[in-house]
Amino acid sequence: MTIQLLAWRTGMRRTVWLAVAVFSTAGFLSLAAAPVLSPSEAFTREDARKTAQAGSGALAPVYGPLAGQIVEDYGLAEAEGIGIDLGGGSGTLILELCKRTRLHWVDADINPHVFPIFLKAADEAGFGGRVSAIFADAQALPFRDNYARIVVSRGSVQFWEDKPLAFREIYRVLAPGGAAYVGRGFSRNLPAKVARAVREKQKSDGRGGPPPYDPGETAREFESIMKELKIQEYRIDRPTPPGAGDVNYGVWVGFHKEPLQTCRGKGG
Repeated sequence: MTIQLLAWRTGMRRTVWLAVAVFSTAGFLSLAAAPVLSPSEAFTREDARKTAQAGSGALAPVYGPLAGQIVEDYGLAEAEGIGIDLGGGSGTLILELCKRTRLHWVDADINPHVFPIFLKAADEAGFGGRVSAIFADAQALPFRDNYARIVVSRGSVQFWEDKPLAFREIYRVLAPGGAAYVGRGFSRNLPAKVARAVREKQKSDGRGGPPPYDPGETAREFESIMKELKIQEYRIDRPTPPGAGDVNYGVWVGFHKEPLQTCRGKGG
């Protein structure tokens, strides 16, 4: 699959990212014509640096196991098509997913300052031809309908102002039969010893550790959104592996988009 990277232009007072048409050798248009979006000045290069630092620091042990779980749960090892990491940041999870799949991965993030970090890391890892990046707001995704085989998001959902709208957008973008896995925290296959060490390192890194939240309340919120959007096939995942004790493994929601229904007449 050959996919062109997204383009941008720099103006006098701001940077405007433009979605360009992207084609694969299979002949489909992978990105819809999208409105020009202006990144908020609230997101800075310093924010991008901190995001990258977290991904390669305290949270580094988290992404490999999470990628492995996602690939196994959703049968992605031999899958073709597009995967999106919504709020992918500096792309640590995407690089782990590239190691385990054949998919082309798109880093869709609201802070475009992370993209040079991500694209440089992808190129150095040998995945430069299998990734793209695009400025995106979760509540107005710049992709056509029925586009992605899988949408994943770790640690971004708590920042979405209108979560039902964002989940509606994810569902719209998913291809029929596609799946999404969204949440915060750790995968169920992360050993408790490692999870505990990550939490301790987060507390000692000078930033006070992860923000406190109630996984039960978040789980109820996810379930309410699934019911509001009439998504039938979903599951709420609150990992509690052996030995986890009081370690907060977070909460996730996984769901599928219904496959296309085919109707046949008497003649087949």
